[in-house]
Amino acid sequence: MRMFNFNQNDGLLLNCSNQAFILLAFLVVLSSCRQKPNSTEKLISKNELETIPEKVYFTFDVKPIISDRCFKCHGPDKNAIEGGLSLNTAEDAYKALGKLKDHHAIVPKKPEESTLVNRIYSDDPNLLMPPPESNLALSETEKAILKKWIEQGAEYKEHWAFIPPKPREIPVVNKKDWSINEIDDFILAKLEFNSLVPSEKASKEKLIRRVSFDFTGLPPSTEQINAFVNDKASNSYEKLVDSLLNTTDYAEHMTAEWMDISRYADTHGYQDDFERTMWPWRDWVIHAFEKNMPYDAFVTYQLAGDLLPERNLEQILATGFNRNHKITFEGGTIPEEYHVEYVEDRVTTFGTAFLGLTFECARCHDHKYDPISQKEHFELFSFFNNNKEKNKIPLPGETPEPYITITEKEVNGVLNFVNLQHSKKKEVPVMVMNEMDELKPAFILNRGVYDQPTQEVYPNTPKSVLEFPENLPKNRLGLSKWLFDANNPLTARVTVNRLWQRMFGTGLVSSSYDFGNQGALPSHPELLDFLALKLQEDKWDIKKMLRYIALSSTYQQSSVTTPELLEKDPENRLLARAPRLRLSAEMIRDQALAISGLLNKEVGGPSVKPYQPEGIWEETTGGGGGSTAQYVQSTAKDLYRKSLYTFWKRTVPPPNMMTFDAASRDLCSVKRQETNTPLQALVLLNDPQLIEASRALAANTIKLRPNENKNQITHIFQKATSRLPDSEEMGMLLTHYDDIMAKISSNEIIASEYVTIGDFVADATIPQEKLVALSLVAHTILNLDETITRG
Repeated sequence: MRMFNFNQNDGLLLNCSNQAFILLAFLVVLSSCRQKPNSTEKLISKNELETIPEKVYFTFDVKPIISDRCFKCHGPDKNAIEGGLSLNTAEDAYKALGKLKDHHAIVPKKPEESTLVNRIYSDDPNLLMPPPESNLALSETEKAILKKWIEQGAEYKEHWAFIPPKPREIPVVNKKDWSINEIDDFILAKLEFNSLVPSEKASKEKLIRRVSFDFTGLPPSTEQINAFVNDKASNSYEKLVDSLLNTTDYAEHMTAEWMDISRYADTHGYQDDFERTMWPWRDWVIHAFEKNMPYDAFVTYQLAGDLLPERNLEQILATGFNRNHKITFEGGTIPEEYHVEYVEDRVTTFGTAFLGLTFECARCHDHKYDPISQKEHFELFSFFNNNKEKNKIPLPGETPEPYITITEKEVNGVLNFVNLQHSKKKEVPVMVMNEMDELKPAFILNRGVYDQPTQEVYPNTPKSVLEFPENLPKNRLGLSKWLFDANNPLTARVTVNRLWQRMFGTGLVSSSYDFGNQGALPSHPELLDFLALKLQEDKWDIKKMLRYIALSSTYQQSSVTTPELLEKDPENRLLARAPRLRLSAEMIRDQALAISGLLNKEVGGPSVKPYQPEGIWEETTGGGGGSTAQYVQSTAKDLYRKSLYTFWKRTVPPPNMMTFDAASRDLCSVKRQETNTPLQALVLLNDPQLIEASRALAANTIKLRPNENKNQITHIFQKATSRLPDSEEMGMLLTHYDDIMAKISSNEIIASEYVTIGDFVADATIPQEKLVALSLVAHTILNLDETITRG
């Protein structure tokens, strides 16, 4: 048990066996007369006392407290500092305070002389810190941690994320036969430290389902399941992983996540939300993932492809990444105001996607929590400020400059990955970046307002992250080189953390969008650094890193939990089991299409418009007309394309996907919300796409296995859940089938109406009653929690 160490000068520890509390007296005044207890005398429960470490570390114990409770008034923002005190650095925290400079907030090793201690323990609301009106408070444990930290010397450390990752020793573990690679050693070491053991390996059926969804966004086919289960070779799982990584499905699934990060949409946003053409850029992203372009090149093309030496049209097309922001077409708006908003969007996206930092918080003033000044914010702003955009609001139907035009000539050449087959236009305009010949001056904007420029600034990067090398060009290409500099402490960490999040649902840093002071601490900091360095050593090979994670024992564990695990690690941060994750919005729909046989696997091309409730676009139109004023549903095979290709209107995103926590794509998003709501159940029950898929699945199953209900239901169940049903489940489903047949016979269910939902028409030779009964059983199976879970 962790206990305080006290000496005669520090205080007194009183133990009472008959009481539930321990009185901690940090300062005892001996006097012959009875005195009022000192303000630092507080009660701490035994359980709270156990949470106070013997050695208090600034990074893990102190920084989270002062960042959350103190930095608003005593943090990095010089303009917001109250009382002359900043706790951001040791130099500031140790300063003499007051007009007479006669007291200090922190005096290392002398808590009795530190006014911080007196103020946090004060009973006077006028002196108490944090002040009551802030609605912030410190627990008694947190106060004790701060006091003990000062007792131990009040040592400051630089924020962990701003220190470059360094090589880590591989931990020595007891259960050596469990580890397949170094990931397992790091995970197991922490499990053993916490007296936990890893879970058993998942069954082959669960494993193929898990890795198929993680790598392709689709369920395994029954043929793939049976082949894997029956493959007794020691490397059967390794072969499976390699086969999935080398599919176009993998590239499309990776692209789906990049659409959130890049804030891709098929419309411009704002009031009228006119249509734009950016899908050729999406085709490029698929192409890049399919050929496993190294991540540093992948990002450099998007940030600065137009500035590369001997650049080609592919590299220029990739810069469409920077133009995915919203653009206004509203008459009467001020061009410079929206120019600033567009550049700010690029800054925010750059910071969130590649550095895990909230640069937007330093637009109006110095960042209140992280060491990023307002000046540094606008120095970064100046990198993105020089695009050759017209200083006017575009007219409806115009493509905002600069842009390139793609025709059959380009598609037959360097852009052979662009699918023009279904484009209504023979010449397709795509917005890109094109640097000005003369740089546009950038200024610190007072309060971040476009028409209040103050000091002129020049391209530069935050010193707290990495000073910008003098030998690099001060443009977006130089910025990309700075991003992938070996000394940049954030890029590799942020990247591998997001890959880990793909595979486990939560990153090693759970706040994948914020690696700053307000973000979460890494659950396994040594593992994070190991993986970050490995990614760099492997030349930013994304497939190799995903393969490495998938082959670990950690990833292959069962997701079955126990009461002990739930009590000790309810959020599964120690990874003594595999996480149980619901499928994403895209995967739920695509799975239904895939197992029903409806899925159209055409790659690339213009976005399509599947089923959605009638009238939504019409009710929310801004009145400007255009192709987005009315929703014209796609037909034939376009109804059944992957969700990646669903038309994305910013003001009215696809409602069924939004119900299942898809990002709105107004801004860069690296982590989706995770909710459970009744609306999600209603979508699963009533979405025409799922009802239609159930009917197609039933029709195909009847044709494949025409004779026995049990075989048909077994086939559907395996396709949906990747395993065979047990006897109890089969009995329930057969009973359900019989109940439905009875309701059809009594006209409680009108079969002729049911079969009209959706465009799919089943073979006329299949008896309608049998088709509807099996369809409803299939729909029930599609609604199972297990079906919408990746295993």
